[in-house]
Amino acid sequence: MFHILLLTPQLPFPPQQGTSLRNYHIVRGLAGRPAVTLLSFREAEQTDDPAVIAPLLELCAAIHTVPVPPRSLGQRLARLLASRRPDMAHRLQSPAFDLALRELLLAHSFDIVQVEGIELARLIPLIRQLSPASKIVFDDHNAETELQRRAFWTDLPNPRRWPAAAYSWIQTGRLARFERWACRAADAVVAVSQADAAALQALVTGRPVTVIPNCIDVAEYRAAPAGVGPAFDLVFSGKMDYRPNVDAVLWFAGEVWPRIVRERPETTWAIVGQKPHPRLDRLRQLAGVTVTGRVAQVIPYLAGVKVYVMPFRLGSGTRLKLIEAMAAGKAIVSTTIGAEGFPVTAGQELLLADEPADFATAILRLLSDPAERIRLGSAALTFAQQYDWRQVIPRFEELYGRLLE
Repeated sequence: MFHILLLTPQLPFPPQQGTSLRNYHIVRGLAGRPAVTLLSFREAEQTDDPAVIAPLLELCAAIHTVPVPPRSLGQRLARLLASRRPDMAHRLQSPAFDLALRELLLAHSFDIVQVEGIELARLIPLIRQLSPASKIVFDDHNAETELQRRAFWTDLPNPRRWPAAAYSWIQTGRLARFERWACRAADAVVAVSQADAAALQALVTGRPVTVIPNCIDVAEYRAAPAGVGPAFDLVFSGKMDYRPNVDAVLWFAGEVWPRIVRERPETTWAIVGQKPHPRLDRLRQLAGVTVTGRVAQVIPYLAGVKVYVMPFRLGSGTRLKLIEAMAAGKAIVSTTIGAEGFPVTAGQELLLADEPADFATAILRLLSDPAERIRLGSAALTFAQQYDWRQVIPRFEELYGRLLE
């Protein structure tokens, strides 16, 4: 048996959104083969109480956590001006985490050290220094340079968003340098989709990138029968302070939702997810719209929805929420970017629409056609099976085997 140290930007329990879902199922899939030690940041609303995280403790040889460091706007601006590194490289800068990592590397011998996400890539030199025999895997959850580039072009046409566009313009160049360096510094690079792998390879010509997609436990999403959870016509779910999610919901509310309620005034829409950004406050005043904030589980909302919406205009990686909705057997309407990274066929597993009128028309058609919702949901469930963690996580073990030959 070999040993792996997994570094994560948030405690992957409970697994409720993209990053924590991916990291939890990595731990779950590797448990016992190899032995996994977890060093993780812990967000303010998370706990490392053994009674609460018992399922995660059962999977790991050891778990160590450090609170996410507070970071004021003033600190962000100061670093923006004083450093050439991207904002994401400073987001989780923590002497306490660095000390915990140092102590683990000096006390134990790890065959693999896996860095989850670009926020922790700054630690690669420390790992090289203290544990030169360890192989370093950089799991890049998003092609961050490409994400910022898209954010810039999305915000640029709107004068009110020019400050955000300026931020993205600055960050795109910095991220390109930093992401290129991280990919070169690691022994292996992992991307979640072929599109992301291509974006990373464009930054680092000739650097091989292993594609290992996001995954879930598909059976969990079929365990909740329809009718047991809140009933809404439409649902969007995600971490609601994440910029691509905020942009998606605001675009939908401004461009698509009015077209829907003109034709079907009784339509209801739930925006489900933690940390709603202040920009979403005005949506609470719209008739038929519910902004839930944090919920214990998203599965009941998926069980009760008629149509799941993915109105993304920017982003990278793949959106786990798509596979979650598919695993729940739901009809989905998405933009092309929302479904990016998945080999879907429009009209077969979901409907694709990029223009507001087309998006609204697709939703209205599905709301009036239960048989079509069932057909799409059944095809979506079949498609989702390939993203079950039991199918995906063995690819990490294959990668480790190649590194340790």
